[in-house]
Amino acid sequence: MSELALSKYRRLVVKVGSSLLVDDTGHLNRSWLQKLADDVADLATAGHEILVVSSGAVAIGSSVLGINKQRARLEDLQAAAAAGQVQLVHAYQECLGLHNIVAAQVLLTPDDTEDRRRFLNARRTLEKLLERSVVPVINENDTVATIEIRYGDNDRLAARIAQLVMADALILLSDVDGLYTADPGSSDAAEHIPVVTSINPETLAMAGETRSAVGTGGMATKVQAASIAMHAGCSTVIASGVIPNPLRALDDGARCTIFHASATPAAARKQWLAGVLEVRGELQLDDGAVKALRDGNSLLPVGVVAVSGNFRRGDVVSLKNVSGIDIGRGLAEYSEEEATRLAGLQSDQIEEALGYRGRAVMVHRDELVLFDND
Repeated sequence: MSELALSKYRRLVVKVGSSLLVDDTGHLNRSWLQKLADDVADLATAGHEILVVSSGAVAIGSSVLGINKQRARLEDLQAAAAAGQVQLVHAYQECLGLHNIVAAQVLLTPDDTEDRRRFLNARRTLEKLLERSVVPVINENDTVATIEIRYGDNDRLAARIAQLVMADALILLSDVDGLYTADPGSSDAAEHIPVVTSINPETLAMAGETRSAVGTGGMATKVQAASIAMHAGCSTVIASGVIPNPLRALDDGARCTIFHASATPAAARKQWLAGVLEVRGELQLDDGAVKALRDGNSLLPVGVVAVSGNFRRGDVVSLKNVSGIDIGRGLAEYSEEEATRLAGLQSDQIEEALGYRGRAVMVHRDELVLFDND
């Protein structure tokens, strides 16, 4: 039996499958969604930060517009997504609103999580929403995505979101209660697997295809999503959402499969930064800035004494002390040209120097790693 205590995870990404949100008539299952909203409200009251990655827009929109999903072309499905997304987010807004929780719509494409500049912009937006106790409702931007440039399913989108916001846990809710040794729908010998500590070819071979008429993902995509999340230090839970109050049920011991991450999100992020080979520039820091970084603070412009290289926002830069020793690296919040103009200035002088109100830091503490050779 898998043991799951949601209380130990501060930041949660919850992915909701289409088969849970859409009933047999193709319309939104409002009663189920309200139960989920009740669960989200309980977690938020307990101090958790919740992000929801929700499928369902195409299925709902297809019903509204009378589109046959099986015969529809891409542009038909994109039209369905546009019509369905309005109803989907409005429903979340109403259900969460009964608990005085604000919902925010966020639509993303793969470029937004794979391009470092867009990655940082998306992260900052989501962080600000969470700071204000808003629940982001996230979906793929199907109205502009193409077949060649898209996630293809919201399991992998949810994993990328978990990676982006450094979530502690990713919960994939669908019509299955976890990973089995074989497809339980076709094999009586299939055994439930409560805990997975590493994903290998044997694990992937156990994943079957979806049996849902409305979803695009299957168990294989969930295991792939778990792999993405685990590498980011985020544990993953595959659980059934068919039951009422699925998150509460998980906390009460409902059956699921837990994919345990071996590191924390922060540690995984720093390990990635330390291993990046393409360093595009460097920032030389005074002794006060080095000490501030060692104390866990972000790098402010006032602590930068020299800038070199050819980099843009989101590129990896080397951080050096006044002796030229490489003390770490991080993601630059400004381009080389902007960083040069800001070097040595106080944060309240940024607007005057650039002509606009920019970010207060050169490198955010969540986006840097320090070496031990100072």
